[in-house]
Amino acid sequence: MIQLDYPFHFDGRGHTASTTQNDHIPDLIEQVLFTSPGERVNRPTFGSGILQLLFAPNNDALAAATQATVQGALQQWLGDLIQVEAVNVQSEDSTLRVVVQYIVRRTQQRQVAQFTRQAVG
Repeated sequence: MIQLDYPFHFDGRGHTASTTQNDHIPDLIEQVLFTSPGERVNRPTFGSGILQLLFAPNNDALAAATQATVQGALQQWLGDLIQVEAVNVQSEDSTLRVVVQYIVRRTQQRQVAQFTRQAVG
């Protein structure tokens, strides 16, 4: 099955870029991770809110709470596509790094995806 690629862009032919289902899953995970609740008008609870970590003090309690929040958001929004096995969130200076280990339900393949965001400004 062909899906729209994320972030949205055009391919070399000037058409909307597409991707495969397996490559689309990390795109969906990235959208859940880096969308703040309230950012989407028709889905006000969508997202995880972890971008706030870029400006929060780094400590073990915050890391544990963030991992639980991220895992819950992924299960809520993508639970029909993936089974989340582990989430590792690291905030260093102005960089946020998230590693998600999951199983694709359709194929039962184990995957690991890493996402990084830096503070703007």
